[in-house]
Amino acid sequence: MEFIKAGTDATGKPVELNYVDYGQGNPVVLIHGWPLDLQSWEYQLAELPLHGVRVVAYDRRGFGKSSKPWDGYNYDTLADDLKAVLDQLDLQNVTLVGFSMGGGEVARYMSRHGGARVGKVVFVSAVTPYLLKTDDNPDGVSKSTFDGMIEGLGKDRPGFLADFVKPFFGVGALSHPVSQPTLDWNVSIALQGTPRATTECVKAFSATDFRQDLPTIQVPTLFIHGDADKTVPLENSAERAVKLVPGAELLTYDGEPHGLISTAPDRFNADLLKFIGVAS
Repeated sequence: MEFIKAGTDATGKPVELNYVDYGQGNPVVLIHGWPLDLQSWEYQLAELPLHGVRVVAYDRRGFGKSSKPWDGYNYDTLADDLKAVLDQLDLQNVTLVGFSMGGGEVARYMSRHGGARVGKVVFVSAVTPYLLKTDDNPDGVSKSTFDGMIEGLGKDRPGFLADFVKPFFGVGALSHPVSQPTLDWNVSIALQGTPRATTECVKAFSATDFRQDLPTIQVPTLFIHGDADKTVPLENSAERAVKLVPGAELLTYDGEPHGLISTAPDRFNADLLKFIGVAS
């Protein structure tokens, strides 16, 4: 395992981020969603380096093999963690790819750190621009939904996560885009996160407003979202977010759920490589 040093926690202990670094070429940095880790990029980590691309992915603090501090799950800190990855690996002309919660890191990094080292950005099934329903965000999701998630995690985290991954991948009575072993594997990945990190990140991705971050993005930007996403519905997210980024493009995947990087990996990989400027 290799680690990036991302400062210290409130007690002075170092925070280290586990990462992988494959291939050669212009770098792509993959930022995973909640409640998973870098392993969720399996189909991208196996494919993208075959096309002259350097691919870096890391475990968010609190998840996978990264350090698991008690605090630091706000988006300012998470964006600083991303900066540590880019700086310590000295990456240039990066394509940032943020999936789901990871889209928040991309948006906050671009505003907080001026888009340093970044050439393009991709938001995939992302939580941007603002999920929570408020007086000035009437199209958002009710706070009771997120409170229910936190309550469910507290009562029976394994059971909650086992239920959560089914709509995440579009699994239903008549729909099985991924296998039961894949669902089980993703639950096992999610359970490597700490209970504290898992619940604190729900608070972060639900209640963080990125509407001021997105207009600061001044590089080519692509949004990819499934129109059957029940986890982060298209109308609450990408359809609104794309309007806030100058010149941004939205690709809508018909019938695809939240976890489209796994349910439509060939299409997603091809679209990502085309956007980067590499033939698939």
